[in-house]
Amino acid sequence: MLKRKATKDIKNWLHSKDKKCLIVQGARQTGKTYIIEQFAKENYEEFVEINFKQMPSAADIFSGDLTVDAMVMAMRFRFPEKKIIPGETMIFLDEIQECQEALTSLKFWAIDNRFDVIASGSLLGIDYKRASSYPVGYVDYLKMYGLDFEEFLWGMGISEDMTGNFCNYLHAETVIPEAVHSQMMNYYRQYIATGGMPEAVQKYVDTRDFRDVDRIQRSLLQGYQYDIAHYATAEEKVKAEKCYLSLAKQLLDKENHKFQYKEVEHGGRAQKYYSSVEWLLRADMVHLCKLVTDVRFDLDDYARDDFFRAYTTDLSLLMAMKDFSLKQHIVENTLAGNSKGGIYECAIADALYKKGYPLYFYKNETLKKEIDVLIQKDGKVLPIEVKSGNTRAGSLKSLMKNHKDICFGYKFVDGNTGVSEDGIITLPLYMIAFI
Repeated sequence: MLKRKATKDIKNWLHSKDKKCLIVQGARQTGKTYIIEQFAKENYEEFVEINFKQMPSAADIFSGDLTVDAMVMAMRFRFPEKKIIPGETMIFLDEIQECQEALTSLKFWAIDNRFDVIASGSLLGIDYKRASSYPVGYVDYLKMYGLDFEEFLWGMGISEDMTGNFCNYLHAETVIPEAVHSQMMNYYRQYIATGGMPEAVQKYVDTRDFRDVDRIQRSLLQGYQYDIAHYATAEEKVKAEKCYLSLAKQLLDKENHKFQYKEVEHGGRAQKYYSSVEWLLRADMVHLCKLVTDVRFDLDDYARDDFFRAYTTDLSLLMAMKDFSLKQHIVENTLAGNSKGGIYECAIADALYKKGYPLYFYKNETLKKEIDVLIQKDGKVLPIEVKSGNTRAGSLKSLMKNHKDICFGYKFVDGNTGVSEDGIITLPLYMIAFI
């Protein structure tokens, strides 16, 4: 069983004051259902699970009065073996986007407050079926992602105490012993090739066979394509799929990683495809890194909605868009050219996205300056450069020199920790997991 950080987040919700209903959001196949089921089994006497895709007729429970007593009575008739006792029973409403009255009901469960209710869904951001009344103010939210690198290490048998040591290396900015560093780079490349989707990671943990992993990744990609075909509007289906399947070309096959509509279709323009990118964003199938025209806080004030990079929400999906040989080159460290720089940039963006950071980048064509990633932390702008080797970070050095309000920046390299200079902290690529 893969250990997930989300379990601790759900436990914090359980013990929080003024607890509301919990909605666990996120892309499909990120492990939401499994984590909630395991949590319920370990923390409650009884567990009532309704999956509205598997059991669409269960929507009848929410077709009448949405009082808690009425819903509980309907559940007892539906599941006669369940007692459904306050304080002992957890109610889990899975794939709740398929039953919008169930989504509306969360307000009344929260007001009543006798039962712990968790809901989950993969496409809650799209206007697939509109709820009669969305429970604004009556739910807590938890965003769930695929496994990050630290969770992958746990799955590979590296203990939490051992991974915790890397926080010490980070804070001390000390060189990591070469034997440890070499093995961590090996693990990191394995993680990039596998991605963080739980099914793919579990298969790799069990078999260490990338052919098995590849089959799962391609199956997951087909599932995402099915969701586009099933849930996107008629005018968006083909366009959204074309945009999605162009991501590998956008990120790995060219030097400029800006999303370009001409890579979707010859002569493609924003006027035709921008709404499709927006749909993919709301469906949790992509996340964006927006260009900013200035590097001052708040970056969102300087962000351009029409100039961005688009990433898959997990590396597993990106791997499935390319030939199997890409995984071999990653693991054997034989990547070269645009692909090597592109794949490491994707891995850094993936790690920051899974930490919940909005992503930005800076590019000044006149000055020939570019910063790969910018995030905001503690009210400050934090610049990040990603290097496939251990080359100089001229743009980052210039930025630090000209913006005294930026205290420090990171340079992540395919190498060991370096000497900090001019506020630039040089770290191995895998250390992004411990920032």
